[in-house]
Amino acid sequence: MTFSAANTIWVLLGAALVFFMQAGFAMCEAGFTRAKNTGNILMKNLMDFCIGTPLYWLFGYGIMFGAGTALFGWIDPFIMKDYSHILPVGVPLWAYAIFQTVFCATSATIVSGSMAERTKFSAYCIYSAVISLFIYPVSGHWIWGGGFLAEMGFHDFAGSTAVHMVGGVCALVGAKILGPRVGKYGKDGKPRAILGHNLSIAALGVFILWFCWFGFNGASTVGMDSDELIGSASLVFFNTNLAAAVATLTTMLFTWLRYGKPDVSMTFNAALAGLVGITAGCDAVDPFGAAIIGLVCGILVVLSVEFFDKIAKIDDPVGAISVHGVCGATGTILTGLLATGGTTMKGVFYGGGFKFFGIQLLGVLCTIGWTAVIITVVFLLIKKTIGLRADTTDEIMGLDRSEHGLLTAYSGFPIMPEDGIDTSAFTQVPSAPAAAPVSEAVPVAAKKAEKASGEPVYTRVQIICRPASLESLKKAMNNIGITGMTVTNVMGYGQQKGKPEYYRGTPVEVTLLPKVQVDIVVSKVPVSEVVDTARSVLYTGHIGDGKIFVQDVENVIRVRTGEEGYDALQSEE
Repeated sequence: MTFSAANTIWVLLGAALVFFMQAGFAMCEAGFTRAKNTGNILMKNLMDFCIGTPLYWLFGYGIMFGAGTALFGWIDPFIMKDYSHILPVGVPLWAYAIFQTVFCATSATIVSGSMAERTKFSAYCIYSAVISLFIYPVSGHWIWGGGFLAEMGFHDFAGSTAVHMVGGVCALVGAKILGPRVGKYGKDGKPRAILGHNLSIAALGVFILWFCWFGFNGASTVGMDSDELIGSASLVFFNTNLAAAVATLTTMLFTWLRYGKPDVSMTFNAALAGLVGITAGCDAVDPFGAAIIGLVCGILVVLSVEFFDKIAKIDDPVGAISVHGVCGATGTILTGLLATGGTTMKGVFYGGGFKFFGIQLLGVLCTIGWTAVIITVVFLLIKKTIGLRADTTDEIMGLDRSEHGLLTAYSGFPIMPEDGIDTSAFTQVPSAPAAAPVSEAVPVAAKKAEKASGEPVYTRVQIICRPASLESLKKAMNNIGITGMTVTNVMGYGQQKGKPEYYRGTPVEVTLLPKVQVDIVVSKVPVSEVVDTARSVLYTGHIGDGKIFVQDVENVIRVRTGEEGYDALQSEE
């Protein structure tokens, strides 16, 4: 066989980009979950690739691409047989093998997100191995390895069904059997929002995935040595980007209308939904078709996340079921409507009739059936033997600590008790150097002001307001002669419990809102002037303007000098 340098380099470049998608998935899943599980998430995304790679080499590749039957390839440990019947023109066996290996790893890693924060690590390693070894290769043989779906004309160019929907179905079954996270649903059955801890990391993951998707879809042409392949790759790149952008824009507008504000995390999910949806037909539809697929996926991902969260009561922390499962199936089926290819691959909307559409639908259903049955058996066997779910105490403490002995994935950052971290385990911070003795301070004659008519001379005015109002309040206080104050960031709420907000379509129980507490002790400046000035600055007429508390102060003492009363409130001069 004569090898093509252009085709080989193209396939290897695509393999490298698809491999780097593991980093994108790791960042997305870590960002959309809580900090106490970050190490566990990163470990799983590393290990599914490292477990799947040798297993795919051992048996998976042969099962998927062996010239066996319409249902199954062949058993070929270590890829020793002849695969010339399936290799792309000019591409060496090992280049194509690594390209397919990274696709297999992608399918396995999808499951991690939907089952995050409550799955035993040992259980994850087992079911991830089964997906790479058997589940993905068998359905992959049907679609890409010359199986019965390929013979019928089923079209899944880069894996909306073969890769993403397989992972999404496994995620759905796993999350259902596993059950929701502790605290996800109240006694009334209503879902509670559990916010991810790092949206910046999640956003980075989305951008990495978007970038790598050009290799995922573009390199699936498996060649660049002809005008036809160059033109096809160019169209694939354009359609891939367009569908993702349209889906993202659609979800932003849709959530803006639905929730009153554009939902950030759902909009990031939409970018992935558009990418998943276009993957099946990115070579077969024109840009108008790609835009339609993006539009449909942008709306569908929101409705799907809400359905699984609120109606089906299936807890999916990252939306993997909706993004990969639902949008993967949808994109494949829409290809049957929107394809503009030849007579054998022309969609319903382009005069192709319903035969091709029916084949697309059949392929999706067959793949769902196969994946759902086998993965259900696998999950139930794990559940009955070593156990699928972590103990409740371990889940509350965090899987970083219970599964890996990792105190925190963010050493050096503040650790909250609710993150499941025993802060007493940390080394105590050394005490600050001792201050000079009070006896060495500059002697100052204390002058204690007298009280008149039983009224206190010193008054503490405590102002609680919005953080955005702080600068205006400080300037106003300086203008009336207040030169000192103590400012503290606090959390709190009034009777209204804050304005309702939404996270991924679920109302957030806003019991604590960020506020600023300003403490001022006055003696010379009239208290009424301080209060009136604060009110005039802070007043908007809306709930949340804040409150002002006025309290008597018995005495004021400056620690360094021992000054008391009025003198302790004055500047050093």
